[in-house]
Amino acid sequence: MNLTLHVWRQKNAQSEGRFVTYQAKNIIPDMSFLEMLDVVNQELIMKGEEPIAFEHDCREGICGSCGMVINGYPHGGHRGTTACQLHMRHFKDGDTITIEPWRARAFPVMKDLIVDRSAFDRIIQAGGFISANTGVAQDANAILVPKQNADAAMDAAACIGCGACVAACPNASAMLFTAAKIAHLGLLPQGQPERYTRVVRMVEQMDKEGFGGCTNIGECAAACPKVIPLDVIARMNRDLLVAKIKGVG
Repeated sequence: MNLTLHVWRQKNAQSEGRFVTYQAKNIIPDMSFLEMLDVVNQELIMKGEEPIAFEHDCREGICGSCGMVINGYPHGGHRGTTACQLHMRHFKDGDTITIEPWRARAFPVMKDLIVDRSAFDRIIQAGGFISANTGVAQDANAILVPKQNADAAMDAAACIGCGACVAACPNASAMLFTAAKIAHLGLLPQGQPERYTRVVRMVEQMDKEGFGGCTNIGECAAACPKVIPLDVIARMNRDLLVAKIKGVG
């Protein structure tokens, strides 16, 4: 396959960025999207040019670092797929592909396709943890968890923090990410002691980071590669309301 790429190039957060056109030649359909970029970068290096900077780690759809907007859609728009798991067989010979970074004030561009997602880390640091008493560990089956709660907690815990929800949202809201992190702890018995302080602190930190508000458009859930449901946002809003009634702050 031979493809035309329009790639966003930006030296750093202070520089102005622009799209630069590259040719991707002899691309094998079984390559992943990142492997295709590796091929393009190898040619750029051979020419003495600066390779395209993009973030990656596991390349197995687990770490969430490979976020990029492909043809206007986070991760390319294939539901349940991250950019690293998107394969070139989804494209046709001669296609033109536009590649750009996440677009959100809370995710400043560091270089080319790499953005700073440390705002997510600070949201988790604000309350995404549980208390644990010291001493002998309890038996794994000592605390019974209803299957419905266990399943819902596992679904929420699948969030990999890639930021696709923010990139897809017209308001650049982080509600789906924040709600998923709150839900996967709040649904379990171990997460109950901090349940209401957690939701207040994490939502307050989310607002401090400059993410937009949620207007229930639903693009976040549609773009989520781990198919996190919108239900987690409704649950977070209920817990936040209860926390305010209780005077938790």
